[in-house]
Amino acid sequence: MFSYEEAIEFITSKDNFYIDLGLERISKVLEMFGNPQESLKIIHVAGTNGKGSVCAMLESILREAGYKTGLYTSPHIWEYTERIQICGRQIPKEDFAYYVDKISNCKIHLTEFEILTVIMFLYFKEQGIDVAVIETGLGGRLDATNVIKKNLCSIITHIDLDHTDRLGDTKDKIAYEKAGIIKPDCPVITSMGYEVIKDRADELNSLLIFVSPFVQQEFTDALSLKGQHQIENLALAITAIQHLFPEISNKTIIEGLKKVKHPCRFEYIKDKNLIIDASHNPNGIQALRDNLDTYFPNPSRRFVFGCLKTKDYKKMMEILFRPEDEIYLNEFDYPNACTYKELAESCPYEAKKYCNSYLPPTDKLNIICGSFYMISQMRFIAIN
Repeated sequence: MFSYEEAIEFITSKDNFYIDLGLERISKVLEMFGNPQESLKIIHVAGTNGKGSVCAMLESILREAGYKTGLYTSPHIWEYTERIQICGRQIPKEDFAYYVDKISNCKIHLTEFEILTVIMFLYFKEQGIDVAVIETGLGGRLDATNVIKKNLCSIITHIDLDHTDRLGDTKDKIAYEKAGIIKPDCPVITSMGYEVIKDRADELNSLLIFVSPFVQQEFTDALSLKGQHQIENLALAITAIQHLFPEISNKTIIEGLKKVKHPCRFEYIKDKNLIIDASHNPNGIQALRDNLDTYFPNPSRRFVFGCLKTKDYKKMMEILFRPEDEIYLNEFDYPNACTYKELAESCPYEAKKYCNSYLPPTDKLNIICGSFYMISQMRFIAIN
């Protein structure tokens, strides 16, 4: 039997810690366990940006309404157990280790994300949840979560260019991959007007619900997550709740929105004069820039930025930085992380190298951003 530490070592080993899109391997393993995913009621969410926020909103509202909720998101910030939650409580480490050990004995090789997805389906079934809110990992059509044959509904959030090496180099190609989560005779809710989404919905006889990015003021006022970009996400979540669960009152929705927790998404830590934002592509960075200009118009800002080599970090920095900004570039410890030299050569303005032991003073608004994978380390340094 694995300990939790041994389980983490197993799933992050070089044999498992990579991406290999496809459903064949995970389907075989789930069949060995009796296909637990087929007994779950699932809201399935895909998109380039916003899918994690939509999932957090849905789960909080449903939990407020008395449902036993399961929530599956990625990536995590501190612990792998964050990714799999029931009613806001992370899967216990001993249970996590138990499932990893069980899956390792199947003798079918799975990637890290496939292992996590199998754990999630097994745990949710065995715990008897009412509704599972599931975020895709990468894309949709070939994402490990897409082994499900039906769902309560599919939700497709904002689409932009990201992971172009795997999903395609145009927004239409990426939309095609996201539309892969649409299921026969199951509704799909989106704010994206791509023909490939409409065509897929028509092909599968799926009700297509197109959402405009507008919601009642009482809902926007209640939402604990701040930022103009959250209005589109909120509209998707509210539409899904009202369509699938018409018995849930506006009062319950409002109370649920007040309790939404989604750290590192335009998160403001007041006593440190610090914003932590996990935006990691040009569209997300544009939303961060717009929110900074809206909520913190004072131009005195200090940025700590780090990014993966697989991202368009040059464009991200062009969007984010201004001549008057104080800029630090972070060379963090993660596979494919940009070096300081790579970032500095693409940065439009002069920048300094960030030292991980350096705690930014509170004389300026500090913004830490650019990659999920440096956030846990940076957040710990910043708030302790």
